[in-house]
Amino acid sequence: MTAGRQLGLFDPPAAKDAHAADRELMRHVPAWLCFGTSSWTFPGWAGLVYEGRPSERELAERGLEEYARHPLFRGVGIDRSYYAPLDAATLARYRAQLPAGFRWVMKAFAGITSAVHPRTRDPNPHFLDAERCAKEVLEPVLEHFSEHSGKVVFELMPLRPGELPEPSAFAERLAAFLGRLPPELSYAVELRNRELLTHRYVQALQSAGAGHVFSYWERMPTLAEQLDVPGALLGDVVVARLLIPPGQRYEARKRRLAPFDRIVDPREDMRADVMRLARACELLGKVLLVIVNNKAEGSSPLTVRALAERWVREASDPPPDGLDDYPH
Repeated sequence: MTAGRQLGLFDPPAAKDAHAADRELMRHVPAWLCFGTSSWTFPGWAGLVYEGRPSERELAERGLEEYARHPLFRGVGIDRSYYAPLDAATLARYRAQLPAGFRWVMKAFAGITSAVHPRTRDPNPHFLDAERCAKEVLEPVLEHFSEHSGKVVFELMPLRPGELPEPSAFAERLAAFLGRLPPELSYAVELRNRELLTHRYVQALQSAGAGHVFSYWERMPTLAEQLDVPGALLGDVVVARLLIPPGQRYEARKRRLAPFDRIVDPREDMRADVMRLARACELLGKVLLVIVNNKAEGSSPLTVRALAERWVREASDPPPDGLDDYPH
C-alpha cells in the first residue's frame, strides 16, 4: 500500500472530493485543537468516513489509513489495547497506516489498571504494577510506535464504595507507579470514581509529569467541574474523552445508538464544556486532543464535525466568565 492519497481502500472513490466541506471547515480550526474518535472499526461510518461498504474486519485490518486521511481527524483513540497488550505486528501495522504527526491515545491493559477483578471482585495483585506495565505494555510501544505523538492512558476501572482506597493513599501509590515508568513516553490517568479526584491526586500527576484525562463519563463530574479543580489542566497536551452521558449505561447506550451513523442524542451541555476546555487550553498555549466515542451522541464523526463547527462560530467570542482568571 503506497502513501498519500490513492484509490479508496474498499471501493473506487467518487469523482469529486467527498470531504471537501470538512476540509474547508478544518482550515479554520487551529492546529492545537485536535479531534479524533475512540477506535475506527464501525461499518456504520460508510459514507461519513469510509468509501464503499467495508466490513468491521476490513476496517480493523486496514481502515486506520483511510480514517487518518479524513480531514476532521488529527488523532485517534486506540481502545483494543485495554483488553490485552498490543503485539509488535499490530503496532507496526498501525504505525504504517498513520502519517507523521498524527496523534494517538492508547489505553493501557486493564490487567494493570483494574484494582479488582471485574467479575470476582478479588484484589488484583498487578494493579499499578510498574514493572509488568513497562515490560508488557510500554516496551513494545517504545520499540514499534514511539515516533508518533501520543499518550498512554491508564483508565482506572470504577470501584464500588467498599472497594475505594483512601484518596491520599491512592494518590501516593499512583505517584510511585507513574514515577517508575519509562520517561520516553507520555502518560495520563482517567478516573472512574469522582471521590479520587482530589488535590492530592493532582499533585501526584504533577510530580510525575503526567496528565489528567477530562472524561465525559456516566459517573464522573462534568468536564467543566473537572476543569474547575485547581491544577487539573496539566501538561503540554491535554486529553478529553467524550464517552457516556451522566446516568446512562454502556450496553443500553450501545443498543440505542447503533449503527452509529447519525446523531441521536445531541448533548449541548457537553459541547459547551468542550468549548470552555478548549478556550482554557488556548489561553495557556496547550494542545487539546478530544477523543469522541459513538456513545456520547450517536456518531463520533458527526460529533467531531459539530464541535469543529461550534469552535469556528465562537472563535471570536470573548472567553467565558472565569477563564480570564484561570491560572497560567
